[in-house]
Amino acid sequence: MKKDAATAAERQAAYRKRRCEAGENGERRINLWVSTRASLAVQRLASRYCVTKREMIERLVVAEEEKILYGISEDDLDAYLAAGERPLRSNGQKTGGKNMKKEKNIELS
Repeated sequence: MKKDAATAAERQAAYRKRRCEAGENGERRINLWVSTRASLAVQRLASRYCVTKREMIERLVVAEEEKILYGISEDDLDAYLAAGERPLRSNGQKTGGKNMKKEKNIELS
């Protein structure tokens, strides 16, 4: 007997579930809007370095985090790592624990 064909929504849900287990440590979905300037900059950078926009964003984010981790104290490291586990205040939820100071000027090199 033939299996029932999955709907597009069911196929999409299965795909997203598999992505969480992909690669060495799985993957996570980020869904956000950025400014036109940022979008065009990512496109230009990706084109310049012959990578996808995804790869370019990953490189930039990981490079910035490595700079932070290089000079952070143990107390601040614990708070920094915990920040990734808390819900965002912009979601209308309160955060717990120590707040990290807001960086006003982020310089990528």
